[in-house]
Amino acid sequence: MNKKNLTMLCDYYEFTMANGYFKNGMHEKNVYFDVFFRKLPDNGGFAILAGLEQVIDYIKNLRFEAEDLDFLRSKGVFSEEFLDYLKNFKFTGDIYAIPEGTPVFPNEPVLTVKAPAIQAQIIETFVLLSLNHQSLIATKANRIVRAAQGRAVVELGSRRAQGADGAVLGARAAYIGGCQGTACTLTDELYGVPAGGTMAHSWIQMFDSEYEAFKAYVELYPDDPALLVDTYNTLKSGIPNAIKVFKEVLLPMGKTKCSVRLDSGDISYISKKARKMLDDAGLTECKITASNALDEKLIRDLMMQGAQVDTFGVGERLITSQSSPVFDGVYKLVAVENALGEIEPKINVSDNTAKITNPHFKKVYRYYDNESGKALADELCLYDEVVDDSKNHTIFDPNATWKTKELYDFTARELLVPIFLNGECVYESPSIDEIAAYCKEQVELLWDEVKRFENPHNYYVDLSERLYEIKNILLSVHKV
Repeated sequence: MNKKNLTMLCDYYEFTMANGYFKNGMHEKNVYFDVFFRKLPDNGGFAILAGLEQVIDYIKNLRFEAEDLDFLRSKGVFSEEFLDYLKNFKFTGDIYAIPEGTPVFPNEPVLTVKAPAIQAQIIETFVLLSLNHQSLIATKANRIVRAAQGRAVVELGSRRAQGADGAVLGARAAYIGGCQGTACTLTDELYGVPAGGTMAHSWIQMFDSEYEAFKAYVELYPDDPALLVDTYNTLKSGIPNAIKVFKEVLLPMGKTKCSVRLDSGDISYISKKARKMLDDAGLTECKITASNALDEKLIRDLMMQGAQVDTFGVGERLITSQSSPVFDGVYKLVAVENALGEIEPKINVSDNTAKITNPHFKKVYRYYDNESGKALADELCLYDEVVDDSKNHTIFDPNATWKTKELYDFTARELLVPIFLNGECVYESPSIDEIAAYCKEQVELLWDEVKRFENPHNYYVDLSERLYEIKNILLSVHKV
């Protein structure tokens, strides 16, 4: 697909609704939509938000080409007046979002749109697919990185990704989540995520012997070469041949940086044996990389077993988030403006209580404990509420009328920041390195109990008293 303009990457019902809004004179009515998610991948304690930069680029390029309008006309259901309206279509509304790399939690707005109804409706599909995909991969990457306990993690999954964008943007998201690099060259070219790699088994098989293959490679790339040592027999030939080549080629050049890669077998056992062989040969600076269908649970087990691995290469189980492959972000109407410009809250009520929405135009506060610096809770407030963190503060559990939490000695920080105002981008996207560093810093502000892989602590996402009351009033109005 080489279509740069992605405005038509849109669920068809967005167009049928937009045409209906136009025919009913509702197309200029300002509406408010929240993006939020209900369930955390892998039953974890938090997610990492990613994909905002692509949303920004998409909004900047919103437009309909003549060929797009011809296609819509061919469907035979859209009025000419509506199609004429789309000729000069552009986004003129406001968008507020939580910055990329921020830990986020279920049921809180990670992005809010205030815009005329047609504009807000048409952007839904792309906004969701961008945030859902990259947040999923960034979250998985962060779990894997935390399991590695300080060892480097590199993303290797391009060939198993779901399509080109899955590979390229997945590697971008993995870097935000904490990976130190990628095998995807295009992600390096486009986004500056460091690309690297070793060799395939085919390189070694092209030569008459493993030794000759290693020697030719190290002579070509003497600066920190990495050798794949399991083509034939890791401990009987791979490691010995690597040692021989490193000593013959690198040491006379005064170079000691090098590595070997294990891609099969019992990684724990083999890595310990390989480490001893390398150390006994005087190659104490030679690093060991391990790959082969790894994820956070396998890596955690390897760490518990004392595996001698310096870098983990993780492929399909990261780039597809294999164990939990869907991020369930949704896009829900929460308010509309009436003829007087007043904001009227809206709520979606369901027999499934998990699908009941939090109404109104909102802001999100995160509260930090002044003594430890750790995040205590998030609070959803009305857009015009201001929290005074010099006073004790009470937040309300949205699921229990009797349950509140008292906060004291804390600092309040607003999470949603302006991205677009009146259609103009007012946000300068950080560099990929800045986003990754920010993500690491923010994850460290979470309590260890929230970061557990199994049965993590349920982080508080509560409502202000005013929002809690409005929600209850709307629930009583719509009670069947």
